[in-house]
Amino acid sequence: METEYIIKHNPNENRFEALLDNKVVGFVTFFMREDNTVVVPHTEVNSEHEGKGIAGELTKALLNYIKGQGYRVKPLCPYTKVYIDRHPEYQDLL
Repeated sequence: METEYIIKHNPNENRFEALLDNKVVGFVTFFMREDNTVVVPHTEVNSEHEGKGIAGELTKALLNYIKGQGYRVKPLCPYTKVYIDRHPEYQDLL
């Protein structure tokens, strides 16, 4: 049976979260600069949930949000940088 994770935007914490049974098992943090650039400093997934694609789903959700808002992205997080490199559809956000 496949585990069902829910990806949710938590604007109060400036992050997207991966939830399993209403518990946060991963997140990607961001903050907005005055020039409408979203800075992404950190992505984290609990060790027992690593390797299940959660970081990728979090990053995808955040980048789709940024794209939908017409913002740009500054990926400080190494994971986010690599994700954008591997997914050309997000290159225009840089």
